[in-house]
Amino acid sequence: MQRIHNVTQLADLDDDALARCYAYPHQLDAPWVRANFVASIDGAFSISGVSAGLGTDADKKVFTVLRELADVIVIGAGTLRAEDYGGAHPDRGRRIAHYHQGIGGNAEGTPPPIAVVSATARLDPAAKLFTDSEVAPIIITTSQAAPQQIKRLEKAGADVVVAGRAAIMPAALIKVFADRGLPRVLCEGGPHLFGQLAEAGLVDELCLTTAPMLVGGPGGRISLSASTFDTPMARKQLVLAEDGTVLARWARR
Repeated sequence: MQRIHNVTQLADLDDDALARCYAYPHQLDAPWVRANFVASIDGAFSISGVSAGLGTDADKKVFTVLRELADVIVIGAGTLRAEDYGGAHPDRGRRIAHYHQGIGGNAEGTPPPIAVVSATARLDPAAKLFTDSEVAPIIITTSQAAPQQIKRLEKAGADVVVAGRAAIMPAALIKVFADRGLPRVLCEGGPHLFGQLAEAGLVDELCLTTAPMLVGGPGGRISLSASTFDTPMARKQLVLAEDGTVLARWARR
């Protein structure tokens, strides 16, 4: 029987060892884009429009670790509304520890900001994103967004960045993070944003949780794009949980 390398049991990993499994590369000279998704065995990425129904204890544990390591968390406006996003609140001490280990986090332990991609900036300034954030959210929009709406979001505490005329191109989005010194990028969805980044060849890594359930229904895939593309990926690790959850990390070859 051929042995599969880089397979670990989640029960054998303490919190520090699990974080090291997901360490970002050292000394990044450009943003490293990591996407994190959960899907059912039959490929559904949500139940009734949200991913929470697929989240197992193991998935939630990795979700927390990835946020501890990231410099910025990026989502699309649709994901913001569907999941009712608030700010990230990772453990401050863990963020500092990761920084000193050279795997992520920061020296002050401050949370990573949530960055939302919205061509129109039509977001509710009373939403949790603005009322439940320790750091200012970043709203990445276009010159077509109404100036009055931009002022409303800025008044609510947002850092609003105009990064395109009619649309936000993937390279322009990643440049926003590079310009702000936020190289460790964590994309949490949705499928359209992930698909655009992957189609542009800007996704370096995918962390995919396979939840041990069948869902059925008309649900879509984790990646949606205007055209098909072919990006070879290499499996870097598999972490197996006792309940059957499979935690895979894939990197671009």
